Order: sequence, then structure tokens, then C-alpha cells
Amino acid sequence: MNKKDLYRPNVAMIIVSNNYPQKKEIFIAQRNDLTDKWQFPQGGIDEGEEVQEALLRELEEEIGTNKIEIVAEYPEWISYDFPPKIAKKMSPYKGQKQKYFLVKLKKSAKIDINTAHPEFSDYKFVGVDEALNLSASFKQAVYETVIRYFKNEGYL
Repeated sequence: MNKKDLYRPNVAMIIVSNNYPQKKEIFIAQRNDLTDKWQFPQGGIDEGEEVQEALLRELEEEIGTNKIEIVAEYPEWISYDFPPKIAKKMSPYKGQKQKYFLVKLKKSAKIDINTAHPEFSDYKFVGVDEALNLSASFKQAVYETVIRYFKNEGYL
């Protein structure tokens, strides 16, 4: 396996409430396994699956709804390395390469984190700065880059 194959393909989403763009509230969820760490929903892209198919599937699996509108897409793949403790569990991957989307919940969307395989214990909508302050340190650089891009483009 060559070095580029060591990053697991992944889709990630910054979700804004259905009050967007009047209110720029970002969904962030508390992980089940790290009680003080919050993150944006994300998940692996299955072999043969299109990125937007994975986006909708992961939303359904993690927050119980895929009733969203895609507002914007980060223009390139972005990656991060797992911390050593997580890397052991995720072998052979050393990290993830992610495709990010900014999505808006539709009015009819109902969030339910008590899914078949819950990954989150809590969620809330927060401002951009609070989302960055609550995130896991190994994801923070990616979050900052993506959020800065969406801000510069006028979305956040």
C-alpha cells in the first residue's frame, strides 16, 4: 500500500440550521467516546459510493435525517492524521482525507441522534468560534481551514 492509500476517504459536513442565512448557527455533536470533544458529522465513503451518496447516508446514520440542501462544497480534499491511540484502531489508515460540505437543514428535518448505532450523546447549534473551541485538537486545523474558506466565500 502506498502512502496516499493510507488516508481513509471520508465525507464531512458543516450543518447550519433551517434559520440560515438569517442565523449562522452550526451543528456540533458530542462524541460518545470522548465526553469533552465535539465534532461535525462525518463518515467513511464506501467503495463504489459517490461522495454525495455518502453524505446523505452518513447524515441519516448519525443524526437521523438527510433532509438537507447543499449550500456549498469545499473545493478540494483535505486530510488529517489520527492521534496514535486512534490510529491503532483505524489501521491500516494513518488518517482521513475528507470532502466537506456546508449543508442547511430543511424545515421538515428532525434531528435524532439515537440512531441504530449512536455516535453522539448530545448536540447543539453554536457560533463558529464556539464550534472551533469545542473540537478535538487533531481536527482543529481542518475545521479552521474549512470554516475560513466558507467565511471568505460569504457563507458563514
